[in-house]
Amino acid sequence: MSDPAGAGVAGPPVDGSQLISCLRALDPLAGGTMGALGAQRRLPYFVLDVFTETPLEGNGLAVFADGRRLDGGEMQRLARELALSETVFVLPPRAGGDARIRIFTPAAELPFAGHPTLGTAVVVGLALELGAVSLETGMGVVRARVQQDERGTLSGTVQQPIPSWSSFADEGALLAALGVERSQMPVDCYENGPRHVLVALATPQEVARLSPDLGALTELGALNVSCFAPLGERWKTRMFAPALGVPEDPATGSAAGPLAVHLARHGRIPFGRPIEIEQGAEIGRPSLLQACAIGDENALRAVEVGGAVVVLARGEFALPVPPAP
Repeated sequence: MSDPAGAGVAGPPVDGSQLISCLRALDPLAGGTMGALGAQRRLPYFVLDVFTETPLEGNGLAVFADGRRLDGGEMQRLARELALSETVFVLPPRAGGDARIRIFTPAAELPFAGHPTLGTAVVVGLALELGAVSLETGMGVVRARVQQDERGTLSGTVQQPIPSWSSFADEGALLAALGVERSQMPVDCYENGPRHVLVALATPQEVARLSPDLGALTELGALNVSCFAPLGERWKTRMFAPALGVPEDPATGSAAGPLAVHLARHGRIPFGRPIEIEQGAEIGRPSLLQACAIGDENALRAVEVGGAVVVLARGEFALPVPPAP
């Protein structure tokens, strides 16, 4: 989970010219163009796969390089159009960070999320040639380290907001919706922007066999329901969030940090020991996440989550210029 080199992006050079023009100048196609629908706003975006080294695996993410010409409603509609777990819009910073970001699922805006923050940190780090990136989120400024190894693999580590936690009040309804009799550990709810409810099963096979009642889960509200079990030296998870427009998530970075905290709080691992988490195989998007809870239950100093990132594609949307007020 550490960056022993302590340096910026290293290894073979990455063509960041398009990123630099979008993020540093923040005016990629000023003035728009004229098309069949009249004046248009050209909106460059990038598609990434996060928590994987393999294209078309991990958790897909779209990052719009310039969100200044969009309002919140348009951002939400673009996220719904792309239908990825999350879509990010980059904006100029307001509080001393390198960039400000807004994060949307297909159904709702989130103050913070794991794989969008990690993926955007890599994009911004490439664009600005930075090894340390600060992103302004709805949960405050989040710091990340970005690096590239000798093979050209991109990766990053995000220091997440410290979660709060409490017992989950509707345990019976939750277990019924999941179709399981009991949790092997206390069913706790962690909040670091999103709300994560953690349910421990005995074996990875039980996790793989889950077929939850998504309608019943939706009735429990805007929750990320993470089910996990030990898998050798790793942990296997699946995460369901139908109320947020995500029936099942391939890789949930914002839940990985709370899982490390949960395991340490309940004595399954020592605080400070990194864990590896496998997720997404059941929906054809295998992912690998690393997480670490540093400190102790009374003084949790940091929660770090990291993994590899693939910059997969780039493109642009053309939207009509709204009429003047």
